[in-house]
Amino acid sequence: MFSYSQNDFYCEHVALADLAHQVGTPAYVYSATAILDNYRAYATAFGDLPHTVCYAVKANSSLGVLSLLAKAGAGFDIVSGGELFRVLRAGGDPGKVVFSGVGKTRDEVDYALRSGIHSFNCESEAELALIDALAARLGAKVGFSIRVNPDVDAVTHPYISTGLSQHKFGIAIADAEAVYQRSRQYRSLAAEGVSCHIGSQILDPSPLIEALDKVLALAARLREQGHPIRHLDLGGGLGVAYHEGEKAPDIAAYVECLRSRVRESGLAVMVEPGRSIVGPAGVLLTRVLYRKRNGAKEFIVVDAAMNDLIRPSLYRAHHEIVPLRRTPLPPVKADVVGPVCETGDFLARDREMPNAMPGDYLAVRTAGAYGFVLSSNYNSRPRAPEVLVEGDTWRVIREREVYEDLIRGESL
Repeated sequence: MFSYSQNDFYCEHVALADLAHQVGTPAYVYSATAILDNYRAYATAFGDLPHTVCYAVKANSSLGVLSLLAKAGAGFDIVSGGELFRVLRAGGDPGKVVFSGVGKTRDEVDYALRSGIHSFNCESEAELALIDALAARLGAKVGFSIRVNPDVDAVTHPYISTGLSQHKFGIAIADAEAVYQRSRQYRSLAAEGVSCHIGSQILDPSPLIEALDKVLALAARLREQGHPIRHLDLGGGLGVAYHEGEKAPDIAAYVECLRSRVRESGLAVMVEPGRSIVGPAGVLLTRVLYRKRNGAKEFIVVDAAMNDLIRPSLYRAHHEIVPLRRTPLPPVKADVVGPVCETGDFLARDREMPNAMPGDYLAVRTAGAYGFVLSSNYNSRPRAPEVLVEGDTWRVIREREVYEDLIRGESL
């Protein structure tokens, strides 16, 4: 939903240079159509197989985005009480919420139970005991899945790989049957599922299918032992194309592969996509402040920084950067850097890119996931606004912070 029309870069039917002039920069902009198309690519591909597409809230937790997905019928994968609060405030159905995460607190579990969420993905036996005790006080029977660690290499950045034995997540698949067996002692819990998530930004779905086969075999054994397993939670992980010319996995083809393996089991499927729904649906707009040269090194200094988009600094992640208005000037090889007082504050390094001049606007592409949610006020910089585009209209779904917001809650 982002493309050039003549010399102007558009989001749907909105010229982004005009939008940037009105809302200022830096600013996040999302395409509602792209978000819904990506969500529906999952939902429709499952066909008549019982399923729930639980959007991973951690990818982008803006109320405007959550509300859009809630109205489309999405479920939600949460990893904190704060994310549950956001989902409920956005109109999400608590009966379609699954609570994942390795460190759920007592207060968070109690909040989720009282809210009536669908189930918990549990990652330790101590967590099972806590949920059972709190559920018993409410007289509730709660569904849970054990998140199993299948020891499958997701072949992705080590910081976002979660399925190997050395990672903090889940319970080793070899130990899972014994844990399910011991869970029978908890009268307020029902072992309704098996969960697995091996990592994020996976461009080759083969490891996901390998993990699925292991989880299917485990679920079959558990059902033979009398556990009331009804669904598989297969997590998320499908990658997106960050580099020009890179090809992202086809969502429909991936889901059909899941269907073909799960169909005969009689189990329902839950998936937890995040990045693949919102990542390509967003850009970060920024304005060139200065051009400078240190020796042979060329710098394009912009008003967006690592506090606005930390992925390049944190993961050495690549984001394509394009001008909002094409220029006839020849391209230049430069570092695109921000105002933050860190050498690690960059959006691109040694990048062959358009020869942008002070005052020009740029778009950092594929920034809809893990963009604003990872932003901060480092260097006492107010956080950027978020804008949702729908057709030829747009609206601010999060206002730009002002200096007073920086000290809210503080005292002398």
